[in-house]
Amino acid sequence: MPRKKLGKNEAIGSWPSVINLLQMAIPDSMIALAAERAWVEIDAQALAHNIQALHALLGPQTALMAVIKANAYGHGAVRVAKVAQQQGVEYFGVATVPEGVELRQAGIVKPILVMGAVHSPSQIEAIAHWNLEPTLCTPEQALRFSQAVSSPLSVHLKLDTGMSRLGHPWQQSADFIQFVQGLPWLNIVSLYSHLATADAPDQSFMKIQQERFDCAVAAAYPQAATQPRLHLANSAGTLFSPVLHYDMVRIGLALYGIYPGPQFRTAIDLKPAMQVRARIVQVKTLAAGTGVSYNHRFIAPHELRAAVVGIGYADGVPRNLSNRMQVSIHGRRVPQIGTITMDQLIVDVTDLPQVNVGDTVTLLGQDGDTVILADEWADALGTIPYEIVCGFQPRLPRMDCPD
Repeated sequence: MPRKKLGKNEAIGSWPSVINLLQMAIPDSMIALAAERAWVEIDAQALAHNIQALHALLGPQTALMAVIKANAYGHGAVRVAKVAQQQGVEYFGVATVPEGVELRQAGIVKPILVMGAVHSPSQIEAIAHWNLEPTLCTPEQALRFSQAVSSPLSVHLKLDTGMSRLGHPWQQSADFIQFVQGLPWLNIVSLYSHLATADAPDQSFMKIQQERFDCAVAAAYPQAATQPRLHLANSAGTLFSPVLHYDMVRIGLALYGIYPGPQFRTAIDLKPAMQVRARIVQVKTLAAGTGVSYNHRFIAPHELRAAVVGIGYADGVPRNLSNRMQVSIHGRRVPQIGTITMDQLIVDVTDLPQVNVGDTVTLLGQDGDTVILADEWADALGTIPYEIVCGFQPRLPRMDCPD
């Protein structure tokens, strides 16, 4: 039995539970209660500064897409999108359909590209209903969309130029584009690809990808005037060279004030938008030789004063940072000691006799003249700052950074 096609104002049968979940609001009183323990501060002024600095790098013909997938890299999708829309960002990028729905329901009116692969009938219906724009990677996917919708739909075609992830083989771009152009209802508004090594010091493969992308575009559109919007650069590609800007750039990490690599620090002035803080919940004196936390991975070498901090790995502080990280209290760095536990961690405050219960601890961000960046954690763990900021869990309330 064929699926019923939805009118513009009809409810989507398989989606109310997801949409209602997105609409659920946490009472202010509960947010305040949660923030008495630990919280994430988001600096809207830093976000605005970063957007303005990025816009200044772009020519008038190049649009800026704000990539706010994964809850805006842990910063809060709606909060970030509203700032970005106010700052004149032309496009938004998300990974999943529910992420796009959340933005529409929050009043975001700019175009939203869903960068993940979409196949199911319910997701296709939701894309059409909420005026989202899907990524098409295969003829089969394009045909499925064309058969499911009954009004014009803006679509973006993705080519694989060397990422070996989503995308149609770049060598077959002309046939793929011609096929999609022949389908009813689908309007190709952009052609794009994704760089695999733009943040690496060696840029040789990135240049190969650019050459492949240019060849694919030329083969599909011999006349430049007929080309749709083209985009290739992520944050690293955008900061590397204007030759990668094309008609649009997709900015994720740099939007949040994090550099894709140390080599980009001189290219632009970015301000970190996230700060993570918690409160001290107990202070105690430990005798020399006392074991600290699970498995006693730290033994007090002398009598020391220890502070228990109300945040742990269930909140997003990686357990593998145990005995390898520092926090800031009253503008001074102190070492974390013992195994990081699910809900708490312990720091050595022997050199800060004034520290007491209720004092604020800065895990990431600025505290006086002390700054702790996500890069510091990433370097210690052998990972990337993306993973750090995306890892902070929903039970940490996101709050506006105080003036």
